[in-house]
Amino acid sequence: MSNDTKKKSTHWADITADKIIRERGKKEHYTCASGITPSGTVHIGNFREIISVELVVRALRDKGEKVRFIYSWDDYDVFRKVPKNMPEQELLTSYLRKPITLVPDVLGNEESYAAANEKNLEALLPTVGVFPEYIYQAKRYRNSEYAEGIRKALVHQDDIRRQLNESRTSDLPADWMPVSVFCTACDRDTTKVTGWDGDYGVSFECECGHKETVDLRTTAAVKLPWRIDWPMRWKQEDVDFEPAGKDHHSEGGSFDTAKKTGKEVYDHEPPVTFQYDFIRIKGRGGKISSSTGEVISLSDVLEVYQPEIIRYLFAGTRPNTEFAISFDLDVLKIYEDYDKCERTYFSKPETPKALKNWEKQARIYELSQVGEVPETMPYQMQIRHLCNLLQVHSGDIDAVVASLKDLDSSQEARFRQRCACAWVWVKEFAPEDFRYSLRTPEEGPIELDEKNLTAVRRLAVLVEENLESMEEKEFGTKVYDMMKELELESADFFTAVYQTLISKEKGPRLISFLYTLGKEKVLSLLKLY
Repeated sequence: MSNDTKKKSTHWADITADKIIRERGKKEHYTCASGITPSGTVHIGNFREIISVELVVRALRDKGEKVRFIYSWDDYDVFRKVPKNMPEQELLTSYLRKPITLVPDVLGNEESYAAANEKNLEALLPTVGVFPEYIYQAKRYRNSEYAEGIRKALVHQDDIRRQLNESRTSDLPADWMPVSVFCTACDRDTTKVTGWDGDYGVSFECECGHKETVDLRTTAAVKLPWRIDWPMRWKQEDVDFEPAGKDHHSEGGSFDTAKKTGKEVYDHEPPVTFQYDFIRIKGRGGKISSSTGEVISLSDVLEVYQPEIIRYLFAGTRPNTEFAISFDLDVLKIYEDYDKCERTYFSKPETPKALKNWEKQARIYELSQVGEVPETMPYQMQIRHLCNLLQVHSGDIDAVVASLKDLDSSQEARFRQRCACAWVWVKEFAPEDFRYSLRTPEEGPIELDEKNLTAVRRLAVLVEENLESMEEKEFGTKVYDMMKELELESADFFTAVYQTLISKEKGPRLISFLYTLGKEKVLSLLKLY
């Protein structure tokens, strides 16, 4: 699209980018932020925030702006709950109330449980075109990089208490202080802050019996609670944009209080934001919950959907709209919708009315691409047909590729990726009546009544004489004429043919299916009769 078209875009990412520029003023660069606590597998619901920020980052860059895209791992948060699906429950339980960055990786060889979750996601994000700058909060807190931000919270503790009390049902106690401490003896947050010297000294005592006064400029023990930590980092990183989930955006939620703290304590205007909604999972069991381990991760979704189609799902849906990521038959519709969007992009209309709709679809398509937008129309194969081809070839992608005479070598890698996703879907998630495997001649013939036996033999002759020389529609007419002549009900005849081919009573549209199988495969089975 031209720059003029981009300026007029009605896509939500472009509208948000315009709002950032308008509200924050012209800057050398804009900072867009996202982040999460790596307390478990990062699920696809968490990914919604990451991809929403990335789409806005891309929109800003498309407008010629420089952007810093930061992703914070809040790995100095407390390990509060052992996910039920993890091994070594007893060992992990012994780390409760410690920073998650100290919890061991019981599934691999990473330096911690937090690091394992971080690296899993970091390895995947480039696959879907997401390249943030990672910030590890445990490292920053342990290096005392936030000493001044923590001290400022202590100086303004009365203001912060008032701000938090405005959204609480009962007031914080008079001796409450806006910091938390990990005990330097047992590493747990089972501590009580007992004093602050008005400068950098913070005193605490722990349930384990340890007492100490630490210096904010040198200690690794003190951190800010989430509602204060968030606005402190807005200031530290000069954040211009950060979305949040509906739970954080609720009245009196963490974004509400963070705005007040950001303005009054840290002298920072709150970033431009929007609320994103939850994601449902359809056609696959399990709730999305990192703490229980019952999650659908980005990795799970990439098994069934190509990266561009995952981006399409998010780019084509407003963030404040709930939607489902499907693993059932809707997978086919989602692929078909993406392919239609792609065809639209490469068939730009000339009339003003049609152009308006084209611009909307074209922008979604642009934002769906992992890298540069293709210069020419990519190779497309209807997803249902591809699933049939894969089943005909028992999932052998090489055989499928070899059967296609019109597949250009430059398009092969993306097509193979689609094949791999389609085959996982067929094996793992497709309904039983969608799945089949081709019979082999070695299995021998099945039993047919006299009428259907005659019809199957006649079909074999038609296939041998006409399948390769006739168009599908013309061949179909011949088959129907033959059924009429033999006074066969189409349902009975189709059932008989499906049984000879795939040992099922139903299957893909028969005439098309015969063409998909090809003359040689069809005759190897029909000539058994």
